[in-house]
Amino acid sequence: MKICQVETTLVSTNRIAGLGHRSLRVVKEKGGARSVAVDAVGCRPGDWVIVVGSSAAREAAGSKDYPSDATIVGIIDYWGEDGNPPSHE
Repeated sequence: MKICQVETTLVSTNRIAGLGHRSLRVVKEKGGARSVAVDAVGCRPGDWVIVVGSSAAREAAGSKDYPSDATIVGIIDYWGEDGNPPSHE
């Protein structure tokens, strides 16, 4: 699992049928690269989220055959001693 921040919604109207109508988000690990993740929880830009990969991503998206290697499975309310996520750089 990874902790990422949602940057924006990704719109892709011309995609394979296997993706269905799932929402896609651009996420970024703190100080890391951007990636695309399937949104299984209804998050918004600015939210800190938990992202799973590999077969866990496919299962979380609804099927072991779903074509995803990153799925958002949770929205983080807080962490750390101060109860707030670190600021996004």
